[in-house]
Formats: sequence, structure tokens, C-alpha cells
Amino acid sequence: MWNFPVMPEQASEHAPKHDALFWTISALLVIFSILVYALIVYLVLKYRKGSPASRANPVHDSKTFEMTFTVIPTILALIVFGWGTKLYVEMRDPPKDCMEIFVIGKQWMWHIQHPNGVRENNTLHVPVGRNVKLIMISQDVIHGFYIPAFRIQYHVVPGRYTEQWFKATKPGKYNLFCSLHCGTQHSEMGGYVYVLTQQEYAEWLANQGKRTTALSMVDKGKEVYEQLACGNCHGSVDSPRGPSLNGIFGTERAQEDGSKQLADEAYLRESMLAPYRHLTKGYRNTMPTYSGSISEENILSLIEYVKSLGKAKTAPMPTATPTTTPNPAGRS
Repeated sequence: MWNFPVMPEQASEHAPKHDALFWTISALLVIFSILVYALIVYLVLKYRKGSPASRANPVHDSKTFEMTFTVIPTILALIVFGWGTKLYVEMRDPPKDCMEIFVIGKQWMWHIQHPNGVRENNTLHVPVGRNVKLIMISQDVIHGFYIPAFRIQYHVVPGRYTEQWFKATKPGKYNLFCSLHCGTQHSEMGGYVYVLTQQEYAEWLANQGKRTTALSMVDKGKEVYEQLACGNCHGSVDSPRGPSLNGIFGTERAQEDGSKQLADEAYLRESMLAPYRHLTKGYRNTMPTYSGSISEENILSLIEYVKSLGKAKTAPMPTATPTTTPNPAGRS
């Protein structure tokens, strides 16, 4: 017997829902194709040259026929559209309890970081039955992070974080690909996803942590934070030198132009690399930019450290405008 599966294995919560929609669309395509071609063959044979079929009083239009072949396909199309929209929204809206894993696409490999500091190249270990959110970015060109067995694929873009989430439902080893042509060795940019039981994953994570001297992402971020002397301007309270970063993540930040910005991962990254694109209310463009001088790995670690900081202490906004003192916080 040939082992030639029609579809990849279903190994995530998304997979059965995705396949149900796919097979429904395929069935409708086949049904309507057969119906149209059957009518074509029937009419060709009935009215072929020399046939005895009556050609008197030909019917030029039929309201019943036209309405039938307009209303029914429209209703079916709207059902498929609503179904697909619901599935898309579910796949793009990660649950609140997701475990976060960070992915960096490079020519030509996947670099993956776990919050405790464990790093992987071209492999991804995850626990079964746990919601996992991937926070992804590319350091060169556009890539596509694609796991066929999970039915997930999303662009990994330079200069911008993208996200996708999944819940693996079956332990095993599954293919991981780059789905977008990204250069000469694009075909080699692949690897495997290993879905482990909860206990196996905890043991794997602990063992990997013992084998490496790498710090957790929060500890690494703290180290980089201190190396860059960010604390000189970012204290526990807002000051004329810069706003506090304590508790900043997930809050809305008032800007000089009157707008508000959500302090998410993308906002914090932009604060480091392009701090003058949006200025926090009360501050001027005195913060140095770190574009080109800090790696994506360190940026991710810095963001995790900022996310770990406690709530800011209550203090009035600065009334003085910074003048000559460099301010690594002008954007935040």
C-alpha cells in the first residue's frame, strides 16, 4: 500500500476547523462544476446539428432560472465568507493565557528564543495542550513561518513584529518551513517542531537550561539595560530626563501630537530604534537612537525586561523641558 496522505496530519486545534472549511469549498466547487458541465453536455447533445429537437419559440430568458442560479450561490458564498471570517478572527486573536516564544527569521534559518533563555535553531519544542503565541520578526527579508500540520502560516517581516498562535493537540515531530522565497538557500530554511507532553517539555526546558549559560530573557534584558545605562534617565518615577518604564507595558501613552499609542512590543521596539517618530507628551527629541547598534535578540530581551518591571510610582509629569542632557527616554 502506498503511504500518500491527501492532507498533512492534523496536530493543532486550528487544523480540523481549517480542513472542514477547505473540504466544504472544494465540495461546492466540484458540485457546481459538475452541474455546469452536465448542462453544457446535455444542451450540446440535445441541440446538435441534425437532432430532432424542436427549435421553435426559443426561450430567451427565465426569471426562475436566473434567480435560482443567483440566489443559491450568493447564499452559499455568504455562508462560506462568514465561516472563513470567523475562523480567521479566531486564528488571529490569541488567548490571554498564551505562552510566548520569540522567533527571528534570518537568511537562512529560524532562531527561536524561550523566555527562560533557552535558544534553538531550526527547531521548536512546545508542550501539547498549551496555547503558544509566537512573536516574530525578520532581520533581513520577508519570510513565512509555516507549520503544515498546525495549518498556520504567517509573514515574518523586517522592522515589525507579527504574531500567530496555536495549541498543539498531538505529541510528535512535524515539519517547519519558510513559505516565502527569501533568497538562494530558501529551500534549506526549514526544520522541525517537537510537540512534547507537559512533563516532557518541563524536563526538556530544565535540561536545556542546565546545558547553557544563557540568561533568561528578563535577566539578559536587565544586563543590556544596565550596559546602556538606561536607568540614568528611566527612573522609578517620571522626571524631566525621561518617563518611568515601570508598568508601561500595555498602557496608553499620550503623545506630543495629541494622539495616543498603546505601549506594546512594537511600541517599545520603535522607542529604541526610532524614538522621534512619536514623542511622549512633555518630552523633546533628545533620546539617542540605537538603530544598527543593538541586535534583535537584545531588543527582545530588553522588551521582556521592561514588561517585567513593576508599576510606576505616582509622580507629576515634568514641568521643565530637557535641554542639553541626553535622554534615552524621549520616546517612551
